[in-house]
Amino acid sequence: MSIRWMVAAAMVSAAVAAPAHADSIKLGVIQPLTGSVAYNGTSFVNGAKLAAEEINAKGGVLGKKVDLDIEDGECKPDKSVSAAEKLIQKDQVPVLLGAFCSSATLAIMPVAQQAHVPLVTGVSSSPALTEKGNTWFFRATETDALLAKGFAKILHDDLKLTRLAYLGVNDDFGRGAVDEFEKAMTAMGVKTVLTDYFEHGTTDYYTLLTRGRAAHPDGIFVAAETQDGSILVKQVKELGINTKVFGVGSWATADFMKLAGDAANGIYAAVPYAATMPNARNKTFVAAYQQHYKEYPGKYSAAGYNVVNIVAEAIARAKAARPDAIRAALEKIDYQGVNGAFRFTDKHQAYGFDEVLVKLENGQPVIVATTTVEKP
Repeated sequence: MSIRWMVAAAMVSAAVAAPAHADSIKLGVIQPLTGSVAYNGTSFVNGAKLAAEEINAKGGVLGKKVDLDIEDGECKPDKSVSAAEKLIQKDQVPVLLGAFCSSATLAIMPVAQQAHVPLVTGVSSSPALTEKGNTWFFRATETDALLAKGFAKILHDDLKLTRLAYLGVNDDFGRGAVDEFEKAMTAMGVKTVLTDYFEHGTTDYYTLLTRGRAAHPDGIFVAAETQDGSILVKQVKELGINTKVFGVGSWATADFMKLAGDAANGIYAAVPYAATMPNARNKTFVAAYQQHYKEYPGKYSAAGYNVVNIVAEAIARAKAARPDAIRAALEKIDYQGVNGAFRFTDKHQAYGFDEVLVKLENGQPVIVATTTVEKP
């Protein structure tokens, strides 16, 4: 037997035969806590911690406290794999939550599959992830394709777009988002005049934006997270580019609007969550989050909160914190989250929740349109 398969067999054995933690149920969390996506990973963890605190205040799950075992995956595939292996083999967690960037989540999917441990993401949006046939993987959020399907027509009609430049971070998320929105907008007759990419942590977008301006677009689509996106839109303003800007990523978050300042005004964003969503469940969540963290929650805060609650509900339904029991219960979940209902398809893609198109105005994401993600 090769060393690789010996390791895989040991992982399966450890996961299946892992002893129950005496006083708690550990949930393994992999998020980027350092690097250019740290703002977003920290927001996820903050939401997850709030959910765990609320669950524990009500007596926990199966009479045990919920503990979060948190590792920094840095949004890097190799770091995320190391974190997953540590959580499964050493810490013997029965479930993993992560790993934010689609490329990092893709890297740990086979690790979870070989170990027979459920992996639940509340963030990674590359449509390809749920097409892998990995029965241990669940996505409790939108895909880039679902966002494009839900809002491309509204964006086209409201912004009167005819020529678009597409800018995205150079990873699975950025390329996937650009591809899905470009296909949807092209189907409406919108011409693509530029497609270009930048690396995580870029600080100088002037050359990229100058190329974009030379292509004479009447709209710029951007797929970016907090740090990258805030720097980019400030440089858009510095260059005096008055083209309409819209996109996906972390636009409707408190961190982004604070970092971008006035440059955020007027940007449109298609997101699965905004703090201004009017339902009662969200209002309660927003109030609790503000009390804890002195700011409004964003899409990643909501993702962390939702995912911990979904997993806790699955464990309660399963009446056991075993990986196989958790997976079976997740397949039948019907959870009412802060942005609507969450159920899973046969491919483990969530549906039933709401998505919103927002326009950023003076530090607030003003909801322009809402759509519900239907079962594919």
